Amino acid sequence: MLQVHFIRENKEAVLNGLAKRNFANAETIVEQVLTADENRRATQVQLDNTLAESNKLSKEIGGLFKTGQVQKANILKEKTVQLKEASKDLSEKLNMYSDELDTLLYQIPNVPHASVKSGTSEDDNENVFSEGVIPDLGENALPHWELAKKYDIIDFELGNKISGAGFPVYKGKGARLQRALINYFLDKNIEAGYTEVQVPHLVNTASATATGQLPDKDGQMYHSTVDDLYLIPTAEVPITNMFRGNLMQESEFPITVTGYTPCFRREAGSYGAHVRGLNRLHQFDKVEIVRIEHPNNSYKALDGMVEHIKNILRELKLPYRILRLCGGDTGFTSALTFDFELFSTAQDRWLEISSASNFETFQANRLKLRFKNKEGKSELAHTLNGSSLALPRVLAGILENYQTADGIQVPEALIPYTGFSIIN
Repeated sequence: MLQVHFIRENKEAVLNGLAKRNFANAETIVEQVLTADENRRATQVQLDNTLAESNKLSKEIGGLFKTGQVQKANILKEKTVQLKEASKDLSEKLNMYSDELDTLLYQIPNVPHASVKSGTSEDDNENVFSEGVIPDLGENALPHWELAKKYDIIDFELGNKISGAGFPVYKGKGARLQRALINYFLDKNIEAGYTEVQVPHLVNTASATATGQLPDKDGQMYHSTVDDLYLIPTAEVPITNMFRGNLMQESEFPITVTGYTPCFRREAGSYGAHVRGLNRLHQFDKVEIVRIEHPNNSYKALDGMVEHIKNILRELKLPYRILRLCGGDTGFTSALTFDFELFSTAQDRWLEISSASNFETFQANRLKLRFKNKEGKSELAHTLNGSSLALPRVLAGILENYQTADGIQVPEALIPYTGFSIIN
């Protein structure tokens, strides 16, 4: 969530940034925010003055009673009753303006970083890096869903029977390869200095709101209404919320955390061939990296996250590219996002497998995640996260790009984790 004083002091920059996102009615809602804030601040001043006057009169009343001036004291008591009523009305008014302000602020996305270009969709994203050799598999190459059936390693129909579409069952070497990828990703992250955690897979409303899933993605998350808990769409949510409300010291930076969780997304409205097989699921596994950084270091940290993910893909010898997302395709909470896409040779298309994002203070403002700077003043931290990595499409890419006439070869880096070198 943007800070009101930032909007007030940087109005034109905010409007220009929101224009990159094609954010509708930006000028109107920004003006509404500023008006609500003015009303809130003016009401706060009125309330403070009223309470101060009431306190002053209460002291005077005590003195009058002590000196026997009962009549004067009773007159002042009547006035304090009026002041208490006025302060009650002002408090209610203040709460109304505060709620109105929060409702408006929740609607405004983050302001994109200066390097983010304007654009309306993924077609306007910038290709900033590519690496790896796209294998020539010949005309008989199969997509991963056919390979999964051929070698009996993923059963989509069985998952549909148990739960519905988008809930596959991994079997035999498919399950072992999935587990190998999870352990491999975690080990690579731990080697890079991230601390592993295991976190809850359900979160409360406060947690989902703090990291920006609510209200923006309300309806896209699975919601247990009886207990008012949400199944997590990514480990970013519980991991980042570990630090909600914290007041840190500068010496604690950076905080680097990794964790594996299943992820749950309703993906409402997703249909067609592009979501077939592992391309888009309602339940999938992902290993996440999260960083809490000093504002002066957050973009250097983002570059480091990108390099870290690059190194993993190099070890897996998968062809990939990196896109800097345009304003129209950048997530609601992000200031700058780099998407990693893996080339699926059998499908002849690019598949998103990771995102690395800097949210700057947007999440921290909702989280109330602050630190004491060198001057002793409280300041918002920066939060970052990245997929390292999302498993379904990485697995799809391995199955498709490593297929041979004899079976599916296992990437060399994964053989110590799988215990086998080929699926046949």
